[in-house]
Amino acid sequence: MKEFDKIPVTKVQRASKFIATGAKIGTNYLKHFGKKLVDPSTSRNELHEDNAKDIYNSLSELKGSALKVAQMLSMDKNLLPKAYQQKFSMAQYSAPPLSYPLVVKTFQQYFGKSPEKIFDSFTHKAVNAASMGQVHQATLGGKKLAVKIQYPGIGNSVKSDLAMVKPIALSMFNINPAEYNEFIQEVELRLMEETDYSLELNRSLDLSQKSSHLSNIVFPKYYPEYSSERILTMDWVEGLPLGESIKSGLPKNAGQAIGQAMWDFYQFQMHELKSVHADPHPGNFIITPDYKLGIIDFGCVKVIPEDFYNQYFKLLDRNLLNDKKELERVFYAMRFIYPDDPASDREFFIDLFTQLVELLSRPFQNEQFDFSDGGYFEALYVFGDKLSNLKALRESTKARGVRDALYINRTYFGLYNLLHDLKAVVRIKPIVA
Repeated sequence: MKEFDKIPVTKVQRASKFIATGAKIGTNYLKHFGKKLVDPSTSRNELHEDNAKDIYNSLSELKGSALKVAQMLSMDKNLLPKAYQQKFSMAQYSAPPLSYPLVVKTFQQYFGKSPEKIFDSFTHKAVNAASMGQVHQATLGGKKLAVKIQYPGIGNSVKSDLAMVKPIALSMFNINPAEYNEFIQEVELRLMEETDYSLELNRSLDLSQKSSHLSNIVFPKYYPEYSSERILTMDWVEGLPLGESIKSGLPKNAGQAIGQAMWDFYQFQMHELKSVHADPHPGNFIITPDYKLGIIDFGCVKVIPEDFYNQYFKLLDRNLLNDKKELERVFYAMRFIYPDDPASDREFFIDLFTQLVELLSRPFQNEQFDFSDGGYFEALYVFGDKLSNLKALRESTKARGVRDALYINRTYFGLYNLLHDLKAVVRIKPIVA
């Protein structure tokens, strides 16, 4: 795998990379339309593949928030063409790593010495590299450790990167400008938190300690003395990443137990801690040799405000859809509808979001739910495809929804998909918000 000796860190350097990428995309469109003139039946599949490759390669060099947004988009299977989903999903597992001299430079900055002077052993090559940082394996006093190192300049580039991603998001992926402007502020806040490894350390210690009683869950021990704003050291959790474990095949009983553990972990955070691990992609979980669920990354955590909690979880209440008056009140509180909406818009969005709530709350309607049900996920994808192509939604001058819901929706969507991959039948406790 190619290593990077330097990441563009200044606004000018990063803007130049975006501009160069835009030029490549323009060339891809010209090539596509040229073929279309010769053969009108030419599909957009090749165009999507070329654009996805060029955008991903560019974001891989930039790393940071730009690559993280690609990761987030790949998790929303209803938003992107398949070529983008497949290419961008690589950001969840691996991206080209930094060269070792830059790793040493980061250690010198925060500890005044190289990693070899701190640990008994330290791998020169990253064992994993993703959007915000890369992981090296180390040993100390007979213990095997995972040392996460953040890429240089990532924290300073979040705001400008998101501004430069905006034209791609609006034009290529048909994202509503009103919703983009509303929700991108939430994305910026979470990404800024992800660049602060001191905050991640504190949250990791707190959330893992409070969740330690849960069955079939494993958390690493964290080491504050070997951690800093840009370096995070924890125990190495033996096992395979969740995605690899699913791909290679899990015993049925193991998949069931892991699925229930994952569900219980998220429900406990949502309703007891009101602070939730909001990045449920397969690369953030390890399946241990004895088939327990290892939680290894608390970089993205959403703290749930009390007033938002009281409204949002009404949407998952088993009785809400039978109470039209309460349903409408919650829709106003969640800003699915507005008091000044024309009657036709109000009726349209009430009907639309009622369908959405019915789909998303369906697992909560009974005492257990079979997430292996392909019919349920097909209905989700079909409805999501309908949403992404609704002109009324894309052209609305108002953001339909509140920004606090962004990462909670993302968490549930990711959780549902992981449970589907695990073919888990999960015991569900009713939610009464």
